[in-house]
Amino acid sequence: MSKRESVSNTRPARVEKNPTMGCCGYPARLSGDRSSGVEHLVVVQDVAGSNPVGRPFSPMRIHCVQFDITWEDKAASHARAEALLEASGPSPGGLIVLPELGDVGFSFALDRIVDDRSEQWACQLAARWRCWVLHGWPMLGRDGKGRNVSGLCSPDGTLLGIAEKMHPFTIGNDGGVYMPGDRVRVFDVEGVSLCPLVCYDLRFPEVFRRGMSEGAEMFTVIANWPAQRDAHWRTLLIARAIENQAIVVGCNRVGSDPSFRYAGGSLIVDAEGVVVAEGGDGEEVISAEVDPAEMRTWRKVFPALRDVR
Repeated sequence: MSKRESVSNTRPARVEKNPTMGCCGYPARLSGDRSSGVEHLVVVQDVAGSNPVGRPFSPMRIHCVQFDITWEDKAASHARAEALLEASGPSPGGLIVLPELGDVGFSFALDRIVDDRSEQWACQLAARWRCWVLHGWPMLGRDGKGRNVSGLCSPDGTLLGIAEKMHPFTIGNDGGVYMPGDRVRVFDVEGVSLCPLVCYDLRFPEVFRRGMSEGAEMFTVIANWPAQRDAHWRTLLIARAIENQAIVVGCNRVGSDPSFRYAGGSLIVDAEGVVVAEGGDGEEVISAEVDPAEMRTWRKVFPALRDVR
């Protein structure tokens, strides 16, 4: 396992690493403002930093599981991810993040890869570790066409909701298989407003701003990001954290599929753009603690978001 060289905006002391069909309708139990196109439980009234409901906030442990997804083999992929988690032992109440299409790879064979097992496994994983789990899988929408989604499961093992990939990678021809999502979603995770995005979405800053307008404080980007463009991956994740004064978590896969090689490089970035944990190019779980209070303080001390037009 290789590790990237430290850079000037990395705080080494804070890095902790542990080697080693539903349809696209959203669950009725999910509450929130549907008229705005965003489902969330905590409405953040001041994006420059506030806690409108007066809830206490504690630091959150985030765990990114980067691994070599077995092509179109859910059982094998699940087993590999579980082995890495067993070795790392995530703490209850944390957030476990897995890659885009994290148990099948970037496959277009919807007839072979769409079933209920991905959602069921993610929810079982959440209950097993008593953690929040964000996992990527393929689904069919109400129109019978594919959706590339990021699903969020709560620590009690229930699906809180899903977010569709907003920007299919048309350069790679997946636009004919996976339809684009039509709205961002923001969820409450331990009092933090979380906006899940998927891979190619990272290249479009306007979708992050849409999340910000709905109170997002943390963004997750799950990906199958090819090694040939890994410098873009790292740069854009840091940029999105800086410009939105938000915590950004990027979870990428490693290994290869029939089309590309993947170099990992999963990243956890704080609201000032400081990298607090970074993966190498091999299988591993990277973990770090992020403090929402620090993010909110930074937004108050340097309230740039108030000048967004």
